[in-house]
Amino acid sequence: MKKDYILPDLNKARNRRNEINRETFNIEDKYLDLGKNKTYFIETHGCQANQRDSETIAGLLDNMGFLNANDENKANIYIINTCAVREGAEDKVFGKLGSLKRLKKERKDLIIGICGCMAQEEKTIERILEKYHQVDLIFGTHNITSLPKLLYDIYSQKTKKAIEVYSKEGDIIEEVPVTRFMSHKAWVNIMYGCDKFCTYCIVPYTRGKERSRLIEDIVKEVNELKESGYQEVCLLGQNVNSYGKDLKLGYGFDTLLKEVAKTGINRIRFMTSHPRDFNEDMIDAIRDNPNICPYIHLPVQSGSNDILKKMNRKYTIEEYKDLFDRLKAKLPNFAYTTDIIVGFPNESDEDFKATLDIVDYCKYDNCFTFIYSKRSGTPAANMEDDIERKVKEERLQELNKKVTYYANLNNQKYKDQIVEVLVDGPSKKNSSVYSGYTLDNKLVNFTGDNIKTGDLVKVLIKEVMSFSLNGVKVDS
Repeated sequence: MKKDYILPDLNKARNRRNEINRETFNIEDKYLDLGKNKTYFIETHGCQANQRDSETIAGLLDNMGFLNANDENKANIYIINTCAVREGAEDKVFGKLGSLKRLKKERKDLIIGICGCMAQEEKTIERILEKYHQVDLIFGTHNITSLPKLLYDIYSQKTKKAIEVYSKEGDIIEEVPVTRFMSHKAWVNIMYGCDKFCTYCIVPYTRGKERSRLIEDIVKEVNELKESGYQEVCLLGQNVNSYGKDLKLGYGFDTLLKEVAKTGINRIRFMTSHPRDFNEDMIDAIRDNPNICPYIHLPVQSGSNDILKKMNRKYTIEEYKDLFDRLKAKLPNFAYTTDIIVGFPNESDEDFKATLDIVDYCKYDNCFTFIYSKRSGTPAANMEDDIERKVKEERLQELNKKVTYYANLNNQKYKDQIVEVLVDGPSKKNSSVYSGYTLDNKLVNFTGDNIKTGDLVKVLIKEVMSFSLNGVKVDS
């Protein structure tokens, strides 16, 4: 049977075009009432980029007349937005697809969709098509704006399965509808894709080449958010430090930071920085603009030069230390966090000790630690790995013990201090306890009266934990 779709191809995804198409999104009239009397549910896995993509998916569905079901068992459309960074994340998705098979049998009209990074992996799509026949809709990270047409094809019975997951770098499409999941802080894409090709990472293949939005479009979005009452924005990119390189317009991330700061929005964050592209102009821009939050996430991944080279990180641990020292010199009161992978293929005891050494050197406020997960299609997947799983787990435990020690040590300075907290809302476990984050991204749980989501409140810290602070609201 002839296929009416093109499967993703990771080998083709290595290719990079020079030109980038910029378009303005318009939804066709015939799609506008497609969701009348129908509901949707979106389940999101993975990073902030996936969460932001889900907001776009929700925006498209809302514009088509669908309503958010808020209950997966009552939805007419169930979409799973997936992550492909680690094997465990993929296993969760396949487990969910299996459980949805029963729901599909009970409700023949249910449309089950899968999108996100897993949808850009050829082996994953082949597995879904072969074993998970309950899936009706598949679209990739580059094809989100095709969702109205894909659903129209299903509902008009032009196709039994709607699939659009071809390999291309993707375009820049502005004015796409968005339904924000929070009313006080927002994700703002400043660029898409990644050109770094770390040997362990699937992202450059699933999200395409680096391509930056124009600065005026980003600033416009931030201004609109501020006017709508938002207190905080987080500028998103796989590597924000390389923002603007593809534009060749003479400005980079430092210029963007300064322009966004001029909007006057209360809090500005950014995710994620690559050490290789973090320059002095960026450090100065962060230092000179007080509404840029005093928090930097700077992934190191390993403390060993041999492992960093195998990872294709393209910096040495000495260069990382030098950058860290320059950051600390100009931004001394900032909180610093990182990512670390243990058990990378052939990581020796000496390599792991070097990782412990960099944690001792930087004394991070927090560290997101992972055991290496093989990703099919990446160069690291072909590397021989002679490390036993037990050894990897022991290393992770040892690393986490050290990380916890420094996290607790760094938090001690907040005891009996008053901090500003942006309220996220009441705790899920206790409605009388509220939670939110400080300027330097510390989680605070606190009590008080007359509090609502989006408030900026003063909290006196009474108790210090390793990864959170407990306190009570005080009058300003």
